[in-house]
Amino acid sequence: MAATYEPIATTTLGSAASSITFSSIPGTFTDLRLIMVAAHNGSAGSVSMTLNNDTSALYSATQFYGTGSAAGSSRYSGANNWQFSTGFFLNSQPGLLVLDLFNYAGSTNKTGFIQSNLDGDTPRLGRDVALYRSTSAITRIDISIPSQAAAGTTATLYGIKAA
Repeated sequence: MAATYEPIATTTLGSAASSITFSSIPGTFTDLRLIMVAAHNGSAGSVSMTLNNDTSALYSATQFYGTGSAAGSSRYSGANNWQFSTGFFLNSQPGLLVLDLFNYAGSTNKTGFIQSNLDGDTPRLGRDVALYRSTSAITRIDISIPSQAAAGTTATLYGIKAA
């Protein structure tokens, strides 16, 4: 990665878990990047995320997705979390999720760009443009995996320094 990326924290699951939390996120960067490689556990499931432990109806997104044979889009607002446009654990391959959270420590609403990919039996690709309507600095990210991520799932949160 570029020299402007600094790892803040990494979590690697030693056993199956239904959530991953990054807390006490410092406000010393301009943006954040979260990269998660979710190991397959044999069950279908989707990933969602809340910021600052806030489940108020402040989340919205526009989503685009495709499977190689079909494509579509959707939009939601007034949700209590971000739901990613592609499911994880759909087949035997791990899923990749990348979240870019812009101006996370600023005093304006927070925007994010979410990329999720799943390859294998049912290739899927998703891109979400997301909004969190809060002016509070982001100090905590909670990732929820209802069907549980298998041991070996890794999530790393990076801070991005101003160039």
